[in-house]
Amino acid sequence: EIEHLPIADQTANVIISNCVINLSPDKAQVFRETFRVLKPGGRLAICDVVATTELPPELRNDPALIAGCMGNASLIEDLEAMLAAAGFIDIAIAPKDESRDFIRDWAPGTPVTDYVVSATLEARRPG
Repeated sequence: EIEHLPIADQTANVIISNCVINLSPDKAQVFRETFRVLKPGGRLAICDVVATTELPPELRNDPALIAGCMGNASLIEDLEAMLAAAGFIDIAIAPKDESRDFIRDWAPGTPVTDYVVSATLEARRPG
């Protein structure tokens, strides 16, 4: 369970993730938990789908889009706020506009690419 990692406090140097955090209904708790297990100066390196604008309810609540890491995407500014609230510094979220090409294939017939892109999220626990 990503919200409660079975790892002792301040033991990890780096935490990486590829399209997993979007599956959590409590992303703020995920970031608090990753902060907890990182050593001082430890880094977070994530690739996930982010929302560039608010998703309409029919996309946000679509079970297939949620399972596909799109429906549960958080806005970039919300992710930045969650990371900062957890204690992270040097927060950088870099959307990859070219990702719309392959995301389109994940949900044919939906306008999901009007709302989401893949992005890298990086942050650091203060040293």
